[in-house]
Amino acid sequence: MPDSLPYWVAGRPAIGDDVLEVRSPHDGSTAGRTTTAMAAHVEQAIAAADRVRAEFAASPASLRAGALDHVSRRIAERSDEFARLITAESGKPLKWARLEVARAVSTFRWGAEEARRWSGTLQRLDTDPSASGRMALVRRVPRGPVLGIAPFNFPLNLVAHKVAPAIAIGAPIVLKPAPATPLVALLLGELLAETDLPSGSWSVLPVPNEVAAQLVVDPRLPVVSFTGSGPVGWSIRESVPRKHVTLELGGNAAVVVGPDQGDEKSLSWAAQRIATFAMYQAGQSCVSVQRVYAHRDVADALGERVVQAVRMLATGDPTDDTVDVGPLINEDAARRVEAWVDEAVAAGARVLTGGVRDGAAYAPTVLTDVPPTAKVSCEEIFGPVVVLDTVDSVDEAFERVNDSRYGLQAGVFTNDLQVAFRAAQVLEVGGVIVGDVPSFRADQMPYGGVKDSGVGREGVHAAMEDLTVERVLVLTGIDI
Repeated sequence: MPDSLPYWVAGRPAIGDDVLEVRSPHDGSTAGRTTTAMAAHVEQAIAAADRVRAEFAASPASLRAGALDHVSRRIAERSDEFARLITAESGKPLKWARLEVARAVSTFRWGAEEARRWSGTLQRLDTDPSASGRMALVRRVPRGPVLGIAPFNFPLNLVAHKVAPAIAIGAPIVLKPAPATPLVALLLGELLAETDLPSGSWSVLPVPNEVAAQLVVDPRLPVVSFTGSGPVGWSIRESVPRKHVTLELGGNAAVVVGPDQGDEKSLSWAAQRIATFAMYQAGQSCVSVQRVYAHRDVADALGERVVQAVRMLATGDPTDDTVDVGPLINEDAARRVEAWVDEAVAAGARVLTGGVRDGAAYAPTVLTDVPPTAKVSCEEIFGPVVVLDTVDSVDEAFERVNDSRYGLQAGVFTNDLQVAFRAAQVLEVGGVIVGDVPSFRADQMPYGGVKDSGVGREGVHAAMEDLTVERVLVLTGIDI
C-alpha cells in the first residue's frame, strides 16, 4: 500500500495538503495515511456530479451493471487486503472483517443484477371508457446526485450500500467516509476508477464533519443518505426539509425467548446467538443484541448458558484469526460504555461477567436486574454489553420491546407460528427475525427502522426505490 492513499474527485485521484493519519484502536499503530480533501476539490466533485446527472441517468444499464460486476469481482480478488485494512483502521476482528468483505462482494453483485432488472411497468388505462386506447409506462428516475455519509462500524459494506444502489440507478454519488475509517473507502475508489463510469458519477472525499454540514445544504446534492448517530441524523433532516433524506440510525435491539425454547438444543442455539451477536463488532452495530426478554420458564437456564458462551469469547489482538471481540473505535467510546455500566450497577444492576475496561477495549459484559430507566437498557450502548431480563408472558415481552424510542429490528426465538405472526404484527420495528437474533441482515432485503431508528430503507432494491421517483409516460391512440 502506498504511504498515502489518494482521495477521489470525479473519478480521478487527488492529494490534499493536510495529512490524515489513521491509527489502530487496538495499539495505536498507523493503519495508513491519506489527506483531507481540499475545498477546491470538494467543489469540483459536487460540480461534476451536478454536470453529469442527466448523462448518467440516461446511461445504458449494461454500463452501470458492468461497473458493479467489476467492483464485485475485484473486491473478491483483493479480499485479504480489504479485510486486513478494515481490521487495521477499525479494530474489527479479522474473522468479522472477512465476513464484511464477503458481504460487500454480494452487495455490489446484487447492485449489478438489480441494474439489469431496473425497468418499469405498463399500466392499462382503458378501465374507464374515457381512457380507451391509452396505456401508461411507469418508470422510476433518479432524484438527483446523492450525498452518502457512511459510518465507521462497517467501513466497506455500508459504503457499498450507499454506492451500489446509486450507480445502479444512474445517480451520481459524493461519498463521505467516516473520519475514523476512511481508508477502505479510498481503496474501493481504486476499483471504481478501473471502470468506464462517466467522470463525475462518483467521488470519495475524506472531510471533517463540519465540512460535511456544508455538503448537506448544497442544493446540487438533493438527496442525503446518512448512516450514523441519531442526533446527527435528525439534525441533517431538520436542516434541509426540502431534500430527500434517508436516515439509518441507532437501536437498542431486543430478543424475545419464548416458553417453548426450554429443550437443550433450543436453549443452546439461542444462548450462542445472543452471546455472539451482543458482542461481535464490540457491540458497535445498530442491531447488536442489547436487551433479552426471556420467559420465566426458560430464563434461568438461558442466562447460565449466555454467561458461559460470553466467557468463551476470545478477546485481544483483532489481527488474530481466533479473536472474537476487539476494541471499540477509541478509548472515549470505551469510557462511555464503562460509565453507563457503572451507573447501572450503582442503581442496582448485577454484573454476571465482564464489566472491566482496558484502554479502548471493554470486556464482554452481561448484566441483570437492570432498572428499565438505566441508559444501558433504554439508550443505544454501542458496546459489548447485554441486559438479561425475565418476563411472565410473551405479550409482556412484546410490550417491553416496544417500550423504546428505537425500532430497528427484533429477534424472537419461538417454534409457535402464531407467536411469530403476532410478533410481526405488534412489534414496532422495521424487521422481525424469527428463530434468530435481530443482528441478522441479508443485504438484498429491505433494512431500516421506525421511531428514532430512522426513515427510509436500505437493501439494494429498496434503496434504489428510495433514491428515485416515479415518472409516467402516457401513450394515446394505441390498440391494447
